[in-house]
Amino acid sequence: MLGLSRFLPVLLCVVVSPAAFAQIGDVADKKGEVQRSLVPADKIPPAPALTPEQAMKSFTVAPGFRLELAAAEPLVQEPVAIAFAPDGRMFVVEMRGYMPDLDGNGEDLPTGRVSVLRDTDGDGRYDQSVIFADNLVMPRAITFVGDGVLVGAPPELIFFRDTDGDGKADTREVVATDYGVRVDPKRPHLANPERAPNSLLWAFDNWIYSAAYTKKFRRVNGVWETGATSFRGQWGLTQDDWGRLYHGSNSDSLRVDVIHSEYLARNPHYPRLAGTNVNGAENQLVWPARVNPGINRGYRPEMLRDGKLKEFTAACGWWIYRGDLLPELAGNLFVAEPAGNFVRRTVLTSENGTVRGRNAYAGEQKEFVASTDERFRPVNFATGPDGALYIVDLYRGVLQHRISLTSYLRKQSEDRGLNDPQHLGRIYRVVPDGKPAPRVATIPVMKPAEWVAKLSHPNAWWRETAQRLLVEARDPALAVAVREVATKGSLAQGRVHALAVLDGVGALDRATVLSALNDAAPVVRTVGLRLAERFLPAATDDALLQRMLALARDASAEVALQAVLTLGQAKIPAVDRELVRVVVERPAGAFFADGLLSGLKDRELTVLESLLRDKPAGDRAAAEKLMVSLVRGILGSRDSAGVERVFALAVESKLPGLLDGLVPAVGMSRRPIVLAQQPAGWAELEKNATAKARLAKLADVIVWPGKPGVTVAGAAVPLSPAQQARFDSGRTLFSAVCAACHQADGRGLDGLAPPLLDSEWVLGSPERSVRIVLHGVRGPITVLGRVHTGDMPAFGAALNDEQVSAILTYLRREWGHAASPVDPSTVATIRSATAGQTDAWSPEELNKFK
Repeated sequence: MLGLSRFLPVLLCVVVSPAAFAQIGDVADKKGEVQRSLVPADKIPPAPALTPEQAMKSFTVAPGFRLELAAAEPLVQEPVAIAFAPDGRMFVVEMRGYMPDLDGNGEDLPTGRVSVLRDTDGDGRYDQSVIFADNLVMPRAITFVGDGVLVGAPPELIFFRDTDGDGKADTREVVATDYGVRVDPKRPHLANPERAPNSLLWAFDNWIYSAAYTKKFRRVNGVWETGATSFRGQWGLTQDDWGRLYHGSNSDSLRVDVIHSEYLARNPHYPRLAGTNVNGAENQLVWPARVNPGINRGYRPEMLRDGKLKEFTAACGWWIYRGDLLPELAGNLFVAEPAGNFVRRTVLTSENGTVRGRNAYAGEQKEFVASTDERFRPVNFATGPDGALYIVDLYRGVLQHRISLTSYLRKQSEDRGLNDPQHLGRIYRVVPDGKPAPRVATIPVMKPAEWVAKLSHPNAWWRETAQRLLVEARDPALAVAVREVATKGSLAQGRVHALAVLDGVGALDRATVLSALNDAAPVVRTVGLRLAERFLPAATDDALLQRMLALARDASAEVALQAVLTLGQAKIPAVDRELVRVVVERPAGAFFADGLLSGLKDRELTVLESLLRDKPAGDRAAAEKLMVSLVRGILGSRDSAGVERVFALAVESKLPGLLDGLVPAVGMSRRPIVLAQQPAGWAELEKNATAKARLAKLADVIVWPGKPGVTVAGAAVPLSPAQQARFDSGRTLFSAVCAACHQADGRGLDGLAPPLLDSEWVLGSPERSVRIVLHGVRGPITVLGRVHTGDMPAFGAALNDEQVSAILTYLRREWGHAASPVDPSTVATIRSATAGQTDAWSPEELNKFK
């Protein structure tokens, strides 16, 4: 990787045939594609490993700011994440086992560690390093919990504690064993480090979230609790002052959960409601400071512009700056691009309840921080107690993991000596230019009562640390002081954190919530609405409920949207009708309709009928669009009586467009809904040419006995006693093995674990499903028209033939499925035939067995 030897003065143009090296990354290439370098040899500068002092000269930093070197090798080696402890020490996660060579040999060795850095002389440069925890395999995430440190090192999430005060961990508690997949050289696809969980984040709701993971954690009175959440991003997770979560993927620089995913999961009648994973980027264009031949598919013209990276290809490390040292950057999103050797500053703006982002220097075609050093590999960020923005630099030549490495990039790395030396790394901090900046000093131990004042600190590091420590202290004597901050604190963000503390310790009361709902700051009103849900009354004349209804028409779109989401929990008909009026009157409000629908489970038909009856004032097109969406929810419920009623309503209202909602959307089941007879209104609708065309789209969706041209499937063949026993056993096994990802109702996790309900992969040939269970499958995989990116691990070693057949029999007969059961002998035959399979199947390979 980081070669210190003299670089070859002349680099020959690289021309590689895809078959020459048979790299795993070549499988994505077009057949016969030639991997030719597009950057002339004389335009590619040398890329030797620079000393930290030399590297400092390679940077261009936006006006008004400067970089300072905070730490470098040998104190830090291969850093991937940092976090500041309450006493000011910097904890560094070092992934020292990443790509030891171009084949990844040795990645499975326990060479990773967590080190603790101190600046003993106060000059701003860390000069002392102590190993806190070592013998880790590819560690990648860190956060503080209680008196310990939570570290992600796949497949484990580990809680380390230093009980004797020597600065080194002496206790180790495994919190989870599914935090990614253990590195296995023989099965590289299933241990892809680019997709393993990372970026532990203590959020406003006092749960700890991760990127690329579907669980959240918290520790209450020494006991770990686990909850479900949605899959987010690839590498990096951060939050803004509103509690919105930001993430993304390598080529997607800005995704944001405008709506908390828990809301959208309330209504399973819709395969996907919008509001999470929202694309907020203006575009993906980038402006590096050097040519970039060393990217994985640098041989494709669309990847480069004048030899430089054209669009994001390795975006990661998302971080919202919420410190006080750099007020010009407050609320900006920072994104690392290690393949392009730069840091992006994205200015965020709110528009009708959603978020948009643009490059702060797009007009100048520049980036916030850019380097001409190819080995500058920014991968993460943090805000320090000093208010500075810290940049974590992996500093190495080889960035691409072998699972995606192309023959082209391998040749680039070999010819230019990028693989050596190993175990370097730097941490920089961004400070104001032209004036002195504070240093991270040792912070004296403070009692919980002293942390209360820090809830109003202008630097989010202090506020978040105070929130965590106060929640963990759970001292009832502090409730009055915290409530004072929540209701009268000088800083709006401080009032938000105080509300989070009261919520976390169970001391939130109705009066404090009502105060938040009347706060002058929209962010406080929004958080107050979120926390008000536990106080929702059953009567419409309640003062708290009336205030929430008023906020549904708040001038702030963020406040109004949260009111719609919160009031969906009320499940009061009069409230539902009022929210319909809000949505119809505010058609420009992003995701308002989705927020409404998320709270209407099993009430879609009632709301549709009231909407048709009341004809609320507002945007007519928005009203009709909402009607179609309500019908789609009725379809998703698979309630035959509700579906029949839709046909009658289409006739009564003279709105044949309602039938559009009965056409399954992407991700919805196309399994027919069987009615007892032709629905009332069908014959009348056939007389209208427009309606008749719509009915034609429902030919295979809505059926009944005797419908012309349709054969209604009969009842499933009853299971034999032995098959029924397997089904019952499969139900238990499914709950233990599969439900965490695919969910108990078989609907899966959006974007990650595909739905099993009505899945063509479940109900199709057992030749495919058995292979998937035995050996796993790697994404992306398309299910019911939607792409899912997660990888499924192999269970062939853990499950015997009887158990595999039991699970598949259960899946093929549960949730109204009528597919044939799977016999253990079928599993045994396939297991024997595929005994030589050492890696997960690709969807393309499996499709040969349809």
